[in-house]
Amino acid sequence: MLEVRARHAAATAKQVHARLRLPFDLRQKSRLRAKLESGEEVAIALPRGQVLRGGDLLLAQSGEVIEVVAETERVMDAACASPEALARIAYHLGNRHVAVQLANGAIRFAADAVLRKMVEGLGAQVTEIDAPFEPEAGAYAPHHRHDESGHGGRIHEFK
Repeated sequence: MLEVRARHAAATAKQVHARLRLPFDLRQKSRLRAKLESGEEVAIALPRGQVLRGGDLLLAQSGEVIEVVAETERVMDAACASPEALARIAYHLGNRHVAVQLANGAIRFAADAVLRKMVEGLGAQVTEIDAPFEPEAGAYAPHHRHDESGHGGRIHEFK
């Protein structure tokens, strides 16, 4: 079993040995056991409080570089006719501590029938889809976007 205790900031995509596909709820954990796409097991023990993003590179203790892939999961995209209506929906989702991803006049959140009913009641048009989920890091978390050179995580935009 591979053991991971660190991120790898200097690796390139060409050095990737394996891929680890995880949904957002598992990418929030600092300690977990999982299987790589190849079926090989991996044990991850990273510093607490760090979220893995799609595109992040991890370094196994034996030297292999592992790329994190944001797993496709069931999400809802809420769009509104006005910025004010969208802000109102963002407020109500935030008031419930719902993780959200923002892009181009829409809000993405994990599929949930109760939340869908609430945001539709506030005037949103909701589309349920399968897509990677990369919610905002939060007000007190480090904010960084990575370039497309293969280094670091990528926040997935949506339409």
